[in-house]
Amino acid sequence: MYEKRVKGGPKRKHTLGAWPRPVSLSEARARALEIEAEAGRGVDRIALAEAELRASKHLRDNILTVREVFEVYDRLHLSNLRTRDERLRQLEQSLAVHLDRSVLELSRKDIQKAVDDKAASGRKAYANRIRAALAAFTKWAWIRGYIPEDVGAGVAKAIKEKARERVLSVREVRQIWKATFEAGEVWGPMFRLLILTCQRRGEILGLRWDEVDLESRRIVKPGSRTKNGKPHTTHLSQPAFEELRKLDAGRTELELVFTTTGTTPVSGIGKAKARLDGLLPDDFQHWRLHDIRTGFATAMAEAGESESVVDRILNHSASGSAPSAVARVYNQSEMLPQRAAALDRWSEVVTQKPCTIITMGGE
Repeated sequence: MYEKRVKGGPKRKHTLGAWPRPVSLSEARARALEIEAEAGRGVDRIALAEAELRASKHLRDNILTVREVFEVYDRLHLSNLRTRDERLRQLEQSLAVHLDRSVLELSRKDIQKAVDDKAASGRKAYANRIRAALAAFTKWAWIRGYIPEDVGAGVAKAIKEKARERVLSVREVRQIWKATFEAGEVWGPMFRLLILTCQRRGEILGLRWDEVDLESRRIVKPGSRTKNGKPHTTHLSQPAFEELRKLDAGRTELELVFTTTGTTPVSGIGKAKARLDGLLPDDFQHWRLHDIRTGFATAMAEAGESESVVDRILNHSASGSAPSAVARVYNQSEMLPQRAAALDRWSEVVTQKPCTIITMGGE
C-alpha cells in the first residue's frame, strides 16, 4: 500500500500489489515512483478510474450511438493526447454515416469500408492512419464492454508502407545550416536551434522561456510537451546557447520563444520550409525537417558515439538490454555529461567551428 497526496487534491491510498500475484520490492518502488510523479502533476488515478466506471455503467444501461461512445472516448482518452483534435476528426469523418446508429450495429465491414473509401480517394497512406485511429477506438470500446467484439481488429491496411530511407549527409546539413541565415529573423533561429538540438519540430516551435535555462545551458521540457510523455533535458551547445541568448536579449514579457502574436507559437512552418528549400542548391534532394534527427543519429553512429546516448538525446527509449522499471523512471536524467559532449561535438560538425565544452549539471 502506498499513500500520496494529489497536488491540489486529497490523499490517496494505492495498492501496489495483491495476492496471489505479489510484486518485488523493485516493482513496488517503480509503481510508487510513477504514482508520485502523476500526483505531482495533479493526476488523481482513483478519481479517473471512478469516473470511467460511472460513465461506463451509465452508458451500458442505455442505448448507445456511435456518437455517444465517441464522446466518452474523447473525454476519457483522447483529451489526454496532444493529437486529440486530429484523431477525433479522423474518427468522426470516417464514420460520419454511422454516428447516429447504435454502436452495437458497427461491424468490421463498416470499418474496412471506411479505410477502403479513403484509399480510393488516392490517399492510401492517410487511409492507414484512419485504420489505426479506428482500431484504437474499437479496441477501447470492446475492452470496456460497449461492443461485444473488437470489430477493428484484422482490418486490412490500404497500402504496405516502407520506412523512409532519406538520411541527410553532413554536407547537406551544413548546406541547410548556411541557408538558415537568409531565412529571416524568426525562422532562421528556429531552424538553427532545430539543427543544433535535434529535437522534434513541435517541441522547438512551441518552446517556452520557462523551459529555457540559460545559466545551466539547458532546455528542460515537461512531459506534457514530449512525444513519450516524459520530461526531457537537452544540452545547449555554444551555438545553441548564443541563438537563445540573442533572442532573450530582444524579448519583452513573452512566454513563447518563437511567436509573432505573443500568445501562440509561430505558424506557417510549411511556407517557411519551402522558402528555405529555395535557398538550397537546385540539385538538393527532397528532405523533411525530421531528417535532421536521422542525419544526426547516422553521423554520431559513424563517429562511434554510443547508441544509448543518441537515443536519449532524441528522447527515444534506450536501445539494447531493457532497463529495470526503476531505471525507466529516471531515464531522462541518465548520461547527461555524455549527451552534452555529443551535442557539442555535433555543433562543431555542423558549424565547422570549435565548441566550448560545458557539461550539464556540473557533472
